[in-house]
Amino acid sequence: MILKYELLELLKKADGYISGEEIGEQLKVSRSAVWKDIKLLREDGYVIDAVTNKGYMLKESADVLNSVEIKNDNENAVIGKNVICFDEVDSTNEVCKKMASSESIKEGTVIAAECQNGGKGRLGRKWVSQKGDGVWMSILLKPDISPANISSVTLAAGLAVCMALRNDFGIKADIKWPNDILLDNKKICGILTEMSGQIDRVDYVVVGIGINVNTESFPDGISNTATSLYIENGRKFRRCDIAKSILKNFDMIYSNFSKNGFSSIKQEYEDMCINIGRKVRVIGADNQYEATALGVNDSGELIVMKDSGERTTVFSGEVSVRGVY
Repeated sequence: MILKYELLELLKKADGYISGEEIGEQLKVSRSAVWKDIKLLREDGYVIDAVTNKGYMLKESADVLNSVEIKNDNENAVIGKNVICFDEVDSTNEVCKKMASSESIKEGTVIAAECQNGGKGRLGRKWVSQKGDGVWMSILLKPDISPANISSVTLAAGLAVCMALRNDFGIKADIKWPNDILLDNKKICGILTEMSGQIDRVDYVVVGIGINVNTESFPDGISNTATSLYIENGRKFRRCDIAKSILKNFDMIYSNFSKNGFSSIKQEYEDMCINIGRKVRVIGADNQYEATALGVNDSGELIVMKDSGERTTVFSGEVSVRGVY
């Protein structure tokens, strides 16, 4: 861990002021090195009080995505226990995939960045991810499931985001099958899942989550379909709190999912899925048709009834919901 973040962790744990001498002893550095990193933290936006003969005290935290702020502090956690943060990357998914082959990178490792210059969504679409606007992170998973069922991991991630927003922030978010999170029928979060594996086994899965938190406006091409927490609520949110909540909720859901399969979280997913009971248009590679969404099955596929009365399941392709976007 970078020294200034080790220092930040000490300040957060301290009950009141902690002296520069004590900090230096715990971190095994000089008092001048402590002062240097105090200044770096202040430059990041942390408000740190310094009093002669008393030491330092953290008065106010900054909204900077770093491992101290967003890591999962549950001792038994898998997701979010190890967090690696960058200022700027091409794509957190790409960084995570490059690290995935290393045996030292454990399942549940999170790659987060303040900015992506090559962020991407489904079907190769560009994802706008500017510095300070949102939460851009990817999670490395190694689920013991068949490659055919890998899409259910995406649904589990969507459920985690939706639960975090609803339960921890009182935001009435909805899921649009399979992996879009909506506010007021506009997209606030996208989830991109990429897998590496063989025909009969999964080597690893990277789940990329991009959520528009404090974005104030969007380009003309997407302004009618995209939104942010700031736009919908009229106030700024602390991105670190959003990220940490998502990781904690995903860890809880993934633990259940890993032991009992998607069926164990299906009801919660359906309760938050905006497709259910609505008219939808299913757009496949070769055809498209109108139907009514009835629910999801134990594999996470969407169950629909065509206007002809025929029931079928949808496991890929685009599904639009009447009145959404």
